Amino acid sequence: MKYLLGFLKFWYDFIIGDCWQIAAGVVIVLGCGAWLAHSQVIRPGLVPLAVGLGVVLVAVISLLLTARRAR
Repeated sequence: MKYLLGFLKFWYDFIIGDCWQIAAGVVIVLGCGAWLAHSQVIRPGLVPLAVGLGVVLVAVISLLLTARRAR
């Protein structure tokens, strides 16, 4: 049981880390990307680009909010 808890704690720290908002944003972006791919709202070739831009946007917004709170 000790090893299982250690394993789960590692993955929690690895994925969530210090900012759960980024992890939640990435999950939302990936979900939207899956929806876009399934419903074919945009061309299938553009889905990876949209997901990539979404992840970058989540990171930038998180960085800006963190910098704003630090002032």
